[in-house]
Amino acid sequence: MTRPQDGRSGVEATYGPLLTPARPGGSSGRPVQLWALLPKELATVFRPVLADVAGEVVREIQRTIPDYARPLDGAFGKALKTGVQMAFLQFLERIGNPEAPSEDRRSVFLSLGVQEFHQGRNVDVLQAAYRVGARVTWRRVAEAGRRTGVPSATLCLLAEAIFAYIDELSALSVEGHAEAREKAAGALERRRHRLMELLLAEPPSPPDVVKHAADLARWQLPELLVAVALDQPSDEAPAAASSALADFESSSPCLLLPAPEPDEREQFAESLAGWRAAIGPAVPPAFAARSLRAAREALRLVESGALADEPVTWCVDHLSRLWLLKEPFLAAELVRERLGPLTGLTGKQHTRLAGTLLAWLETCGNVREVAERLAVHPQTVRSRAQELETLFADGLRDPERRFEMILALRATPPDPSRI
Repeated sequence: MTRPQDGRSGVEATYGPLLTPARPGGSSGRPVQLWALLPKELATVFRPVLADVAGEVVREIQRTIPDYARPLDGAFGKALKTGVQMAFLQFLERIGNPEAPSEDRRSVFLSLGVQEFHQGRNVDVLQAAYRVGARVTWRRVAEAGRRTGVPSATLCLLAEAIFAYIDELSALSVEGHAEAREKAAGALERRRHRLMELLLAEPPSPPDVVKHAADLARWQLPELLVAVALDQPSDEAPAAASSALADFESSSPCLLLPAPEPDEREQFAESLAGWRAAIGPAVPPAFAARSLRAAREALRLVESGALADEPVTWCVDHLSRLWLLKEPFLAAELVRERLGPLTGLTGKQHTRLAGTLLAWLETCGNVREVAERLAVHPQTVRSRAQELETLFADGLRDPERRFEMILALRATPPDPSRI
């Protein structure tokens, strides 16, 4: 390129001082925006350069980022090419007019973030592509700037503008990715709530309807599940909720989870830490409502004092009592009919003999086993057994009455400390 006599390039001679960056000024001394510092004529200088760089940027992104190293066809390829072209176009427009509307750019790069989410990729991959694009663009712009005599100070501002612009686009895509993730999470949560409603419906929902809902909710239906009734909530959901169908909105929060194996009980209970919980029996998914009903009944019995107040209550450990206490009137009648001979005793005598009677019946009258269970001397057991023979007479030998006595005693368990 020939130079004028003053030693300047043709571009410099044409645009002269316009290529010298504007200086912040004004009586207030406040700096102006970065874009306003760049000469508007730079857009004309770099437009032909950037027109050729778009393809190079796309190729470099494919070469250096494995996630994008595939044919650019379909929606993915179109979105990537459109994004690169739009980035250059808007960049040039920003130089020429810092106040130019940015809604088109905003929608394009929000959309790129959304597509990244739907492709199942982390937004870091797209941010890496932006960095590649900025590096290639700056390299080509710097080369063109030096050839055309753009002052170093202007090129420094331009570099700052390029990377600030890339940060801006990246932030838009992060926003789009986050919005898509939140929207998907909300949709997934609604689908899981719907699945939970279907599983807890009575009568049970049709299996094909439940299976379809489970597929939509991305929740694998287990062969057996347990319902967990929750009480005394903490500030945070229990760890178990992360893999469960959960309802924390109702007055009686609950979970549905795959049934744990016997050797997983302790770990399962730990995942409910921070809450009082009752775990229903393991059932096929069609009977989830029954498991939850039992779990909630167990919580009610814990609150009433009929079951021991423990952080976690396993219904499977209390099946007979849950069955009996489900109908309090009938349980009370059974106690009155079968344990009537103990009615006239003092409280301490009643507790002592009731505990001995239950152990006696459950061990088929084995004195040594009863003594070990109650932690008393065998002779004490024999003495109490004689008292029971006097009170119940032939009732202790009738199989049906013996069975009903065990049920009645389980419905009103004696205090072990007073036996």
